[in-house]
Amino acid sequence: MSDAHPAGHGHGSGGEHDHQHPLGLKGFVQSLFSPHRHDAADSVDSALEASAEGIRAVKISLVALGVTAIAQLVVVLITGSVALLADTIHNFSDALTAIPLWVAFVLGRRTANRRYTYGYGRAEDLAGVFIVAMIALSATLAAYESIRRLIDPQPISHAWIVVVAGLIGFAGNELVAVYRIRVGTKIGSAALVADGLHARTDGFTSLAVVIGAIGVMAGFPLADPIVGLLITVAILAVLRGAARDIYRRLMDAVDPDLVDAAEAALRDVPGVHSVESVQLRWIGHRMRAETTLTVDDTLSVVQAHAIADEAQHQLIHRVPRLDDATVHVNPSIRSGVDHHTATGHHRAQPPPDTR
Repeated sequence: MSDAHPAGHGHGSGGEHDHQHPLGLKGFVQSLFSPHRHDAADSVDSALEASAEGIRAVKISLVALGVTAIAQLVVVLITGSVALLADTIHNFSDALTAIPLWVAFVLGRRTANRRYTYGYGRAEDLAGVFIVAMIALSATLAAYESIRRLIDPQPISHAWIVVVAGLIGFAGNELVAVYRIRVGTKIGSAALVADGLHARTDGFTSLAVVIGAIGVMAGFPLADPIVGLLITVAILAVLRGAARDIYRRLMDAVDPDLVDAAEAALRDVPGVHSVESVQLRWIGHRMRAETTLTVDDTLSVVQAHAIADEAQHQLIHRVPRLDDATVHVNPSIRSGVDHHTATGHHRAQPPPDTR
């Protein structure tokens, strides 16, 4: 006996919906304008709101990085600094890497069809792969420039102005990084978090320009390439974290704590004898679940369906960013009766716990 539910009961604005709601006057007023619902449209609204928030984050950060690069360009025209020009061009080009993520968020809002039956949410992961590649390119260019300047040191004119411009670049990129990472974490978008880390690596590059200019003013011209190499190491550390997160999304990895939360929610459902399996997967910045439960074999179809429906309801409330769950119900085995004689030899064993 199985019970599949194609539409979830998600709620919230794309963040972690832990079934906590404001109390008192605030909760009453909010309930008037945004009532707590559990229908299929609610999960769609939640996913769309999260995508809209991601698009807004990309737009705002794109403008912020554009303004930062323009401010640096003005200083380049005044000072003629080749090092700062390279950093400015870098910031301009990297600001444009937000565009694939923007496209991914827009594409992810398209509805599922007969070819893409799970929808287009995985477009975010493809954008994440591109962003990781750009971080790797940043590390390569930083290492190349640093080694080149060690071999052939370049003079820096108007060093104090270069310091100011580098600080502008660092501040602009770090603000964008914090914003992207915060929103990406809130809506569950690994690609947006990776893009935030990408902005942080650009900030490191600008910081290298600052420290190099300060070294020149202090009479130590090799400070620029040496700091550049140290920045390259920092970028590689950021690259490792971003690549790991995107890889895990592509491989359908989830936090084991989420599996624990799902199993606990299912065990609390009246009528559930045991939880045979739980599988979770990310699709963009939202999740889906599949689970198999054991119930009493004397229950009617309607009674078993009611248990499955409540199991789905509890899953969506207690597992953050879960939009949908498919619940399969197995009858308990009594007197040696096997209810899976036809498919028993096809059924895979539950995966081991490798957390």
